[in-house]
Amino acid sequence: MTKSQKRTENIKKLCCMAMLVAIAIVADFFIRVPVQFLTYEPSDVVVTIGAFIFGPVAGIVMSLVVCLVELLAISDTGIIGFLMNFLASGVFVGVSSLFYFKKKTLSRAVIGLVAGSLSMVVIMLLWNYILTPIFMTSTREEVLQLFIPLLIPFNFLKVALNSALVLMLYKGVVTALRKSRLIPTRESADNHNFKMNTIILISVSALIVATLILVLLIFAGII
Repeated sequence: MTKSQKRTENIKKLCCMAMLVAIAIVADFFIRVPVQFLTYEPSDVVVTIGAFIFGPVAGIVMSLVVCLVELLAISDTGIIGFLMNFLASGVFVGVSSLFYFKKKTLSRAVIGLVAGSLSMVVIMLLWNYILTPIFMTSTREEVLQLFIPLLIPFNFLKVALNSALVLMLYKGVVTALRKSRLIPTRESADNHNFKMNTIILISVSALIVATLILVLLIFAGII
């Protein structure tokens, strides 16, 4: 690849990352499900797809930009909310894509999403214990009492929904970006079995997504 071609590819990469960041911010602006002092937002889905394409470092950078824009334009939780959002997003996006980016297979995607989900839940419980008392002006004992009825189920529900959405949307997003020549094309290995597996994966993921959305809305007291 010549320097000119490499420069062109880098420009395309930056344009694609900027577009994904913009989509993530718009998604967070229009889709916000409050659960007491917590809020479900779908930006991690878009950023994780970007990290699956471009790698964990790019994913964490995109996550940081999204969280900064939210701090300035959407969020009312200040610097603590920004730190908590970035920790949650960065861990989920970074760990998930670290597994998948090295070897892009369905099994690695699932393993990565599971690892990212568990890592995010553990990290957020620790940081909720550290920072939530400051944010809510409560004691750490009171925060501990929220772990089982609120923090643990909310975080597991959030990462499960985001993981299912990533699996459901990833193939379609990548296909669209390749057709737009924003990311490199490659020889297709599609065959009947591969297409059937993709259809099954998307269908199962969509069912899981629908179920988890209903659970989230019930948990939030909306339905």
